[in-house]
Amino acid sequence: MNVCVFCGSSIGTDPLYAEAAKSLAHELVKVNASVVYGGGNIGLMGILADEMLSLQGKVIGVIPDFLMKREVGHTGITQLERVSSMHERKKRMAELADCFIAMPGGWGTLEELAEILTWKQLGLIYQPIGILNVGSFFDPLLLQMQKMVDNEFLIGSNFKSIKISENPQKLLTLLGVKSN
Repeated sequence: MNVCVFCGSSIGTDPLYAEAAKSLAHELVKVNASVVYGGGNIGLMGILADEMLSLQGKVIGVIPDFLMKREVGHTGITQLERVSSMHERKKRMAELADCFIAMPGGWGTLEELAEILTWKQLGLIYQPIGILNVGSFFDPLLLQMQKMVDNEFLIGSNFKSIKISENPQKLLTLLGVKSN
């Protein structure tokens, strides 16, 4: 099983974020799941990849050429695919993924989460989507999503389909990630 993780190219201000990335890696290895991610060697992306590798887990990165040229590509992972654009990156990650998890991050993470939620709403993908709500990081976004439902810009069932937990193990269970 391949779990696509969207997360920050920064580590953030709270050590809890890095701890969550490591904890997620441990839980993924326990169920023999691989990580698909943006291919970076920095921030939470790098922490997640390095922890997976230290546990002999499989890590698949997808990175656009322009980011590779900035020397942020993780050359030590199991498999690194280079693509020509951010659009190709997201498409390829979605092709490889059996489910998706968003962790704390910035614009890129938010954009990836929004796009994958939109693709699911439109029936372009069917994989489950989860949010690892570390330290209540996503609470304001979840409140905004509820406001979108309340104002009938978002169908309630689409919002309710998102699996949410602060605990990596519980989130994987909610997403149906089990040992092979």
